[in-house]
Amino acid sequence: MDDEDQGRLEQYLRRFQNATMAVSTQPLPSQNGKGVAATTTVPNGPATTPASQNPWSPSSWKTKPIAQAVIYDNREAVQRSLTKLQRLPPIVTPTEIVKLKNSLRDVALGRAFLLQGGDCAELFDYCEENAIDSKIKLLLQMSLVLIWGANKPVVRIARMAGQFAKPRSSPTEVVNGKTVPSFRGDILNGYQPDERDIDPARLVSAYFHSATTLNYVRAQLASGIADLHKPLDWELGHVRDPELQSRYQRIVASITDSLRFMRTVGADTAGQLQTVDLYTSHEGLLLEYEQSLTRRLRHPSNYRAAPSQEAGDDGKGWYNTSAHFLWIGDRTRQLDGAHVEYFRGLENPIGIKVGPSMDGDELVRLLDIVNPKREVGKVTLITRYGERKVEGMLAAHIEAVKGSGHVVVWQCDPMHGNTITTALGIKTRYFASILSEVSSALRIHQEHGSFLGGVHLELTGDAVTECVGGSEGLVEEDLSLNYTTFCDPRLNEKQALELAFLVAGHYRGEAV
Repeated sequence: MDDEDQGRLEQYLRRFQNATMAVSTQPLPSQNGKGVAATTTVPNGPATTPASQNPWSPSSWKTKPIAQAVIYDNREAVQRSLTKLQRLPPIVTPTEIVKLKNSLRDVALGRAFLLQGGDCAELFDYCEENAIDSKIKLLLQMSLVLIWGANKPVVRIARMAGQFAKPRSSPTEVVNGKTVPSFRGDILNGYQPDERDIDPARLVSAYFHSATTLNYVRAQLASGIADLHKPLDWELGHVRDPELQSRYQRIVASITDSLRFMRTVGADTAGQLQTVDLYTSHEGLLLEYEQSLTRRLRHPSNYRAAPSQEAGDDGKGWYNTSAHFLWIGDRTRQLDGAHVEYFRGLENPIGIKVGPSMDGDELVRLLDIVNPKREVGKVTLITRYGERKVEGMLAAHIEAVKGSGHVVVWQCDPMHGNTITTALGIKTRYFASILSEVSSALRIHQEHGSFLGGVHLELTGDAVTECVGGSEGLVEEDLSLNYTTFCDPRLNEKQALELAFLVAGHYRGEAV
């Protein structure tokens, strides 16, 4: 590292340290205290009273401690980008948001199943037709298998068209022996070591890549990419076990026969088989960006007013128009933190990542803050314990929520708690561990009079080699064949489809 690079890195670290000087004197509850996740700043003074006692606005989060702080060199450039974002049209509409919210109510009540999946860290380069098409087709195939298995509708949400920001446990990382600022997603900086400076212009670029991606998704769905009359290429030749391959082929044959029968008897004349709903989602990490796309808009005709709707309501609400669904990460869910404060005022359905450091009382208090009207299905709890901890954590959380009176969507994220590093320093996940956590979640929910409402997966429609195992028999030595993720390892299209087959089998009474 030359003197100039060393000086830039030291300057970056000094700025980061200076941004954390105004630290709240009150400890944040039940956080693991790792790296950036433990860094909290108070931009406009100390932490205030509990959120439920204060009026909300899209900017009220600025009065709270914030985790995963972003440090810009040029605030004038940041403000120019934010002003531009405030003038741009919404990416999604209240009608779409409320339609998803109503569908998630059905999931919470056991009438539907939620499939959410996509890239860990979406790149601007993924905004191209082949990458988008492959994810649409994979989510469609997985949802067909789950519909066959669970015998209920499937709500599809893609981690796409906005998943550009990533939380990190440290402000720096070592790349090729050189310490550089961490890659925090394309919305902030670039993956290449010489592109790690935080760039405010990327905020506007993220908007346009999100809008372009969703525009293409809508166009493809309207043009028949999801038309179930078209032959589907299930590509089951990778399944090495003859018994397993036969089992999957029986499922495909059953689905194909059902579709053919519906067409023969004219049961699809209403057009339901020509297209599907596909919603977008991302982690609501970068609050300045999210605030700029939060608008007070009129409620659509499909809006379901909460029983406690205030008298004299003007018929409008605050909608985040960057995506249909946003979630709070496990690193940013502090009860008196900025992210919880921002999320509590949104009309959008929201998710909350629930990890091993969350206790039952904290979870209930968090639900009371973000969903005071207790709307059914407003909140999706995305549990991410890891296969070794799910047995000791999930049951207590289920019972705590049941006792609170909240009715939530329970969703299993079997990815984030099962990440390991190989002896060669490569991050991966074992398919067996992913399946194990899903299997445990299915069983534990059943034992406690609850039900698993969905799964949340990091996946890609490409033939990557990032996770070990599955019916194609990938081993650690295969990881280097096509390891292309810029953050965490993803299921490839074969592994993702296989997981759908196995979950469907559970609902058909087969052991997972």
